[in-house]
Amino acid sequence: MSLANDLSSFGISSGEAAIPLPSGERRIRVYHDGGGWHQSESDPGVFTDDHVLEYAIGSGVNGVTFAVQRGDYLFQAPLSYYSRTRQWDLSPGYQSGDYAFNRPIHEACLACHSGRSNPIPNTEGGYRNPPLSELAIGCENCHGPGERHVREQGKRAGSIVNPAKLPARLAENICMNCHQAGDARILQPGRTYRDFRPGEWLNDTIAIFRLPLKLGQTDQKDLLEHNAAMQLSRCFRASQGKLSCLTCHDPHVQPSASEAVAYYRAKCLTCHTNRDCKLSLRIRTESIPANDCIGCHMPKRDVTIIAHSALTNHRIPARPDEPLPHEAFNQTTPELPDLVHLNRPVGQSDAMLPKITLLRAYGELMDRDPALGERYRTLLDALAKTEAKNLYVQAALGRMALNESRDAEALPHLTIAAALNSPDIFQDMATAFDRLGRIPDAVNAFGKAVQLSPYNPVLRKKLTLEYIKAHRYTEARGSMEEYVKLFPEDSFMRKLLAKVAQ
Repeated sequence: MSLANDLSSFGISSGEAAIPLPSGERRIRVYHDGGGWHQSESDPGVFTDDHVLEYAIGSGVNGVTFAVQRGDYLFQAPLSYYSRTRQWDLSPGYQSGDYAFNRPIHEACLACHSGRSNPIPNTEGGYRNPPLSELAIGCENCHGPGERHVREQGKRAGSIVNPAKLPARLAENICMNCHQAGDARILQPGRTYRDFRPGEWLNDTIAIFRLPLKLGQTDQKDLLEHNAAMQLSRCFRASQGKLSCLTCHDPHVQPSASEAVAYYRAKCLTCHTNRDCKLSLRIRTESIPANDCIGCHMPKRDVTIIAHSALTNHRIPARPDEPLPHEAFNQTTPELPDLVHLNRPVGQSDAMLPKITLLRAYGELMDRDPALGERYRTLLDALAKTEAKNLYVQAALGRMALNESRDAEALPHLTIAAALNSPDIFQDMATAFDRLGRIPDAVNAFGKAVQLSPYNPVLRKKLTLEYIKAHRYTEARGSMEEYVKLFPEDSFMRKLLAKVAQ
């Protein structure tokens, strides 16, 4: 992550680009005004919403996306620069949603894309001033905090972590922190994204889960699934676990495009020989580039959810059509038969997972696998008896009652869970109040949710609607005017406000 005032290092010179949105009514423009970079969204003759690009996120290998600052909050800018095509296009995520300048950059994002951020707890993209203590990913991300090392001048062993001297599986946890997504990443109770330290098991901070692959399934995600893919490779299995991220990657060395073929071929030849390749020497030497091991066995595939990007297949298939191995379909355990715990520490059992962690994982994934809904309900019922004072349990009990239209039963649980100071909980409370006809209470609850998430257009719309239900028309109009200032791209609300003004 870097400041966005000079983008020449990414090959971006002064100039401008304008991208029409799919609706055809609006366009997004990026330009340099001599003092800095801007992006704006506009409907010509109707509105222009202009923001300074504060931060550039990414190394530029695939591209660069940008952050704008609105009050104490950071949001993704709608246009990114893509290195492969050397052009501007919609940012990751914007291909499937019209977010304008309202897509928050969460703490989990900056935990991997910056050196050290200063998030405000329980907010959607809220940060203290300054939002970042360290912009770029630095030494401490992989080697641990350097303060004690500097203070002791390196006299005490272990004051700094050398990943190369760690056991392979423990060293990989440093990589997995940012290069293994899974289907759900759940913070362990009482932990934050800033708590992980190199040399510790990542699972102590974040548990990573994936839905089990179904027998016969042929596809495997490439995006941020590097470790899981590598462990399914024949190379990893034949090495009996000796192969690791550090076998092929040196974080301090990034070979250029012209050097990459020879660099990674040398890595392959630490285990293989020239005779292992089934292609003839003539075919290998005549291919372009010649003798490209990774070109055949670690092919890059286009990433459909991120425009113009490609990622490397870390499963190292012998052939492009090589099926997934038997092990891919047998990764669950008797203790956890319905999820794959991707970063389970060596020697630990899934039975050691905190029940709250499992509950939150089931809660995130049960929409994708309805069978997990029953597990979620059973686990929640058990936690209601054993951990009734836990605020997350109370929030889950309130949400469950709300989903089943037991609104009066939901409120006591949500009232207790409100101590979490989460906008989602106040929104649930407001919904329950509204259904029970307690409109003034619903207004107050939506108001608290908006205070905690002031740039959330859905919450502001609901607050406006609640003002109208309460016959507080002056406040409703003021809420609409504030909404249009914050989100001028919303044509429905602009037209509605114009009718109100008449």
